[in-house]
Amino acid sequence: MTDLKNLIIRLKNDHILEKKDFIRLLEGLPGDSEAAELLGEEARRTARNRFGRKIYIRGLIEFTNYCRNDCYYCGIRCGNRHADRYRLSSAEILDCCRAGYDLGFRTFVLQGGEDMTYSDDMMAALIADIRQSYPDCAITLSVGERRRETYQKWFDAGANRYLLRHETANPRHYQKLHPPSLSSEHRKHCLRKLKAIGYQTGTGFMVGSPYQTTENLAEDLQFIHDLQPEMIGIGPFIPHADTPFKDFPAGTVEQTLYLIRILRLMQPDALIPSTTALGTIHPQGREMGILSGANVVMPNLSPVRVREKYLLYDHKICTGEEAAECRDCLNHRLEAIGYHIVTDRGDFIPTKKRRRKSCITQNR
Repeated sequence: MTDLKNLIIRLKNDHILEKKDFIRLLEGLPGDSEAAELLGEEARRTARNRFGRKIYIRGLIEFTNYCRNDCYYCGIRCGNRHADRYRLSSAEILDCCRAGYDLGFRTFVLQGGEDMTYSDDMMAALIADIRQSYPDCAITLSVGERRRETYQKWFDAGANRYLLRHETANPRHYQKLHPPSLSSEHRKHCLRKLKAIGYQTGTGFMVGSPYQTTENLAEDLQFIHDLQPEMIGIGPFIPHADTPFKDFPAGTVEQTLYLIRILRLMQPDALIPSTTALGTIHPQGREMGILSGANVVMPNLSPVRVREKYLLYDHKICTGEEAAECRDCLNHRLEAIGYHIVTDRGDFIPTKKRRRKSCITQNR
């Protein structure tokens, strides 16, 4: 058995590797097709043993593309003067939920930039309205970095989950992607606050972002292991024409799939989406993500009139389809590879006590 295959078996059994071994694995996989296939087989088997062939759907509502931040990779950064800005009213957001519920969605994901026009109280009232109207549904928020008091208020109003990608665990790399007003440590602190409050918490990173090294990716994997999030979202970096990174190359399908497979072996119970970004850089990208161990897809419930305005990156797919069309299209595509959409909430449910073998001391 090759060295890489031994690392894969160890990862499957221990759910973690030392940093140097993650680097060896990531650097060696492109040149070892047998090891790459073994990694895919083990990740796919792990996901099927845990979830069968069920794929959970989340109804994505992109309710504002205003943002106070100026992240260098993001198409809705505040410095992008070409962005066509919009905000949905509470009534419009509730209409999206109503349409989604009728289509079988039992999780709503409210996603937007850090738009402070939506006050803490306004968001809390909206969350409470959704909770009262759809008590059997999960409410997920993805609206960035906030105060602990804000996170608590929204949790008390009825939110269940929170998505906050850490983007990169390395502080120096983080500063290359963000303005000086943002810090890696503060973002990680927000994630710890969310977990302490009781949210099912999601994090993740871009694959192939500017200035990213294999060492950075190994650090991302170890950060995720130590955080033990319930949800993990990764996708390839895709440049946007109105950002400072417009001329950087996109991340690759190959590397993104390797990392989904690794994350599935690290976190067998985790909810891992096959992202729209993956489908954007390859026509079968989302199917390839599912076959690599992902178990979530996120069709868009936003009004069609605003979909093309919420562009974090260029050439985003599925901006012109109605919600029903998007769901049906995904269902057919998943059935073609032997999977099927289920309409329950799809909460994180650990199958056993979560093992957390710290990797911090392994690298010092």
